[in-house]
Amino acid sequence: MPLAQLKEFLDGNAVKYVTVAHSAAYTAQEVAALAHVPGREWAKTVMVRLDGKMAMAVVPASCRVVFGLLQEASGAREAELAPEQEFKNLCPGCELGAMPPFGNLFGMDVYVDESLAEDAEIAFNAGTHTEMMRLAFADYQRLVQPRVVRLCRRA
Repeated sequence: MPLAQLKEFLDGNAVKYVTVAHSAAYTAQEVAALAHVPGREWAKTVMVRLDGKMAMAVVPASCRVVFGLLQEASGAREAELAPEQEFKNLCPGCELGAMPPFGNLFGMDVYVDESLAEDAEIAFNAGTHTEMMRLAFADYQRLVQPRVVRLCRRA
């Protein structure tokens, strides 16, 4: 989903947002640093398979998905990282590793780590490695209707 389509979707739903163009960055921590967003507040989209069905797990950049927690939260018998080959064509127009956490627009369930819901805003890649977006978490939750669950272990 190119940025223009995401903006159109958000505009059509009366959502206020900010987009920022930045130099190319390929890891969630890199983008968070460029955008001056703490890693714990940057939403990283991880493509997963739950009982063979593709889904999105959205966690802070500083966290890794704990698949046992995802399995428990989703009720799946199996929860695993999805191989690139299986999802590279599921988000048209998006660069690999830069998918925005809008699985609802791609027919996928979305699971968001509860810590991201603690902040007023959510920041994420906007489909490319050179654009990011920030909007109110309440708007994101209203549009995507993710399951907000515990996906990471806290220190």
